[in-house]
Amino acid sequence: MARRRLLIVAHTPSPNTERLREAVLRGAMNPDIGNVTVRAIPPLEAGPDDVLATEAVILGTTENLGYMSGALKDFFDRSYYPCLERTQGLPYALYVRAGRDGTGTRRGVETIVTGLRWRAVQEPLICRGEWRDDFVDRCEDLGMAMAAGLEAGVF
Repeated sequence: MARRRLLIVAHTPSPNTERLREAVLRGAMNPDIGNVTVRAIPPLEAGPDDVLATEAVILGTTENLGYMSGALKDFFDRSYYPCLERTQGLPYALYVRAGRDGTGTRRGVETIVTGLRWRAVQEPLICRGEWRDDFVDRCEDLGMAMAAGLEAGVF
C-alpha cells in the first residue's frame, strides 16, 4: 500500500504557537501510525505544489485582529486558484490559537476552504483565552486523529 501524505501548514510566531505545531506534528508522527508521510511547512514557504502533492492538510493559525494570520492568508492567496479545480474534497483540519474567541478566524478560514471545496474532517480546534498546557495535548490529539484517519482510509 502506498504511503499517504499529510501536510501541516501552520503559522508559529511565538514559542507557544511553535509548541502547538510541534504537538500536531508529534501526534501525526505517532509510531503506531506507520503509513503516513508528514510534512510541516510554514505558510510563507508553502504553496500550491505542496497542496497538490498531499492527501490531507492541517491548517494552524493565530487569531490576528479577529482574522487568520497574514501568513496563512498569503498561503491561500498564492494557492487558491492553482488548487481550485484540482483539490476538491481534500480533507482538512484547523486549529486556532485565539487570544479572544477565534470566531472571525474560523469564519475566515472556512470561507476560503468552502470556496476550494475542501472537506472538514473534524470541528476546528479553537485554543481560546489565556495559555493553557492542555492546548498542547489537544493539538497532539488532532494530529494523531488526522494521520490515523488518513492511514485507515477514513478520508
